[in-house]
This record gives sequence, structure tokens and C-alpha cells, in this order.
Amino acid sequence: MVVPLEPEVKILQVTESAIRLDKYLAREYPELSRSRLQKLIEQCYIKVNGCGAKASQKLNVGDEIHISLSPPEQVSLVAEPIPLDVIYEDDDLLLIDKPAGLVVHPSPGHTAHTLVNALLARCPDLANFGDAMRPGIVHRLDRDTSGLMIVAKNSAAQQYLINQFKARSVSKGYLVLVKGKLTPSQGIIDASVGRDPSNRKRMAVISGGRQARTRYKVKEYLGDYTLLEVITETGRTHQIRVHLSAIGYPVVGDPVYGVRSAYVKRQFVHAYRLGFHLPASGEYREFTCELPSDLKQAVKLIPG
Repeated sequence: MVVPLEPEVKILQVTESAIRLDKYLAREYPELSRSRLQKLIEQCYIKVNGCGAKASQKLNVGDEIHISLSPPEQVSLVAEPIPLDVIYEDDDLLLIDKPAGLVVHPSPGHTAHTLVNALLARCPDLANFGDAMRPGIVHRLDRDTSGLMIVAKNSAAQQYLINQFKARSVSKGYLVLVKGKLTPSQGIIDASVGRDPSNRKRMAVISGGRQARTRYKVKEYLGDYTLLEVITETGRTHQIRVHLSAIGYPVVGDPVYGVRSAYVKRQFVHAYRLGFHLPASGEYREFTCELPSDLKQAVKLIPG
């Protein structure tokens, strides 16, 4: 199946008012000529708050600019017999324990060997509904985050599950290891998250960002480290890693916001618990999965 592969979209969050769109972009992307930016705007590869824009448009604080610097590519999306650890399955959905390192869906630079390729091999009917590049996907985990993910097997179930995520009625629990002895032993981090003004590839706690709330509870102190249970009340990009870094307790193994570690080669974030209502019956079910072997080993290696 050949489908269009959308280019990677860069997102800028505006932090000042009354500046023209073209001047703002020229400042953010000095390597692009004014004529190149003008063409991207005219061809709707640059949008403001999801809508087409004009070069002369005045921006406001909080506006989001979505930028595609190249036209869509074509990619052949094929089924691949990649093993999946299925925790639960019925006629409407699959619940899988995603391993770290597995990208959820194809994107520029990752056109194959993704979770979607594996899903098409197990459930070929997924190709018949929804987004061609994200069949059945209702939420995502970062590539290097392991743990529970729901995949819908039909369009009605997909919409039912998406609505639960939008309504924040899905319970999501993570096990996270941070550097330092976090006190108090439980708390709430309530801080807006948006694109980092100084590094557009990162997220940060900023004024004018999107509301984000993270609850945590200490499970165990391990020497100079703390193992946490984290519950996200919102689902912002990189929320857990950004919030914990912002309060001075960076995630172990996270090369972007946290601290590198000899104990683990990737970020110590595992989606261990997921609770939601089943599409067929409306029954609330909660599922858990244990830490994968690499994270178990990290816990064992940390001196007490």
C-alpha cells in the first residue's frame, strides 16, 4: 500500500505580539530566504493555529505556527512480522506492551519497522479505516518509552477511545526513575508546557504554553535516585520529562532533558498502568505490565 508520508512538521509557539509572520519566520529561520518563506506561506506549508496565513499577518502571544519545509513524500506501507507483546485483545482493540526503541508510526527517517507495520501484519483490516499512516492509533508513546498502548481495530472503537483521551477519563500511570532524592514524597506539578524559545526541538516550562499537570508519588528511594509513580492529567509532548527536569529531578537516561546514566541506555520511563472503558460494553478495565528487563536491571545496579 502506497500512501503519502507527511513531512515532519515544526511547531513554533509565539511569545510576543504584533510582529508580522514573515518577519518572525525570517528571524527563526535565517537560513531561508524571504522568497522561500513567501512561497511556503502561499502554498499553505505554513499555517497559524491550523489555518492558512498571509505573510503580513500579525501574530499574538500563544499562536502556534506549523511549518512543513518540504512537500509530502510517498511511502510504501507494508505489513512486517514484528513480534508484539499483546496484553489484552477483543473485537475492538489490542492492548500491547510496546518495547523501547519501537517507533509508533512511519515518519521522515522512519519509514519502516514501526508499530504500524507490525499491526498491519497482525490485523490487516486496520488498513481499511482511519488515517492511512496511523491506522488504529489513538495515542502514542515516545520511541524510547516502553509500556502499554491501545490500538483500535475498527473506526467506531477508535473514535470511542479517542473521545476518552480527549475527556481525560483514561487513567495513565508511569514508573519513572529520577536523579536525586525527591521530596516531598508526593505532589503535583502544574506548569504550562510549550516549545522552548531557545531550542525549537525541545519542549519547556514556559508562560503562555499549554496547561499541563503531572502527579507523582515516591515508590522507593534508591541511594541518590528516586523511583516514582507518575500520573499525567494532561498529555503534552514530553510532559513527564520536562516537568521533572523543571523541578530539579531529571529523568535518568534521558539525553534531552535528563541525565545520562551508566545504569540504563535509554530514558527510564515505563507506561505500566492504563485504565479505560471498553468500547463494546462500557466496562472500566485497568491493566498493568511490569518493568522490562533493562529497567529492572538498572534498579538492581543502583547502589543502596
